[in-house]
Amino acid sequence: MKKIFIVEDDSRIVETVAAFLEKWNFDVQSVTDFQQVLADFDRYQPDLVILDISLPFYNGYHWCNEIRKQSDVPIVFLSSASDNMNIVMAMNMGGDDFIPKPFDLEVLVAKIQAILRRNPSFTDKRTLSYGDYLLDLEAFEVCLLDRCIPVTMNETKILDLLFQQPEKVVAKELIMEKLWENEAFVDSNTLSVNMARLRKKVSEIGLDTYIQTKKGTGYRLGKDE
Repeated sequence: MKKIFIVEDDSRIVETVAAFLEKWNFDVQSVTDFQQVLADFDRYQPDLVILDISLPFYNGYHWCNEIRKQSDVPIVFLSSASDNMNIVMAMNMGGDDFIPKPFDLEVLVAKIQAILRRNPSFTDKRTLSYGDYLLDLEAFEVCLLDRCIPVTMNETKILDLLFQQPEKVVAKELIMEKLWENEAFVDSNTLSVNMARLRKKVSEIGLDTYIQTKKGTGYRLGKDE
């Protein structure tokens, strides 16, 4: 599980980003003391840093410079100060990417994944397996031996939950929460439609026979009980 360190003073942004990244199986921590950002960084030893520019006490450029003195960890600047001068300065200070606020969470995740893939230390490709089936969480595909079926991001999220807990029932509420953040706004029929499409798609490699519906509770990846 890759570790993401968020240095951002807007608690709403921190909570939103952390919750979304955790759904993608990232371990997330945020700064606890804006005067001691480097100390938090040293304790956590993250794989990537999300860094705002405007911060209490010292700005993001200061902390980027301090981190660069001891680490080549990828740094993604996330800031509303998105004029060309700030973008150029962030890159020159050692940033790996710059995402202006407001931003899209899906884009943020995609950029983080791309940066980590390019990073030499990123050696553990994010895959899950069940029997001869392999789910690639980065390529968005599920494979049986050398035959791979492309799946959408939402379908990948569903399979991610099922592959993590094979032979166990995954509650439909948990799946809906992962897909749509707040299941209160989603009819359970919407999930049923998504599951039907997923089953049809993976039937090409026979995986549909292992995705079981547990009426009233959820879904299970496994052989017939």
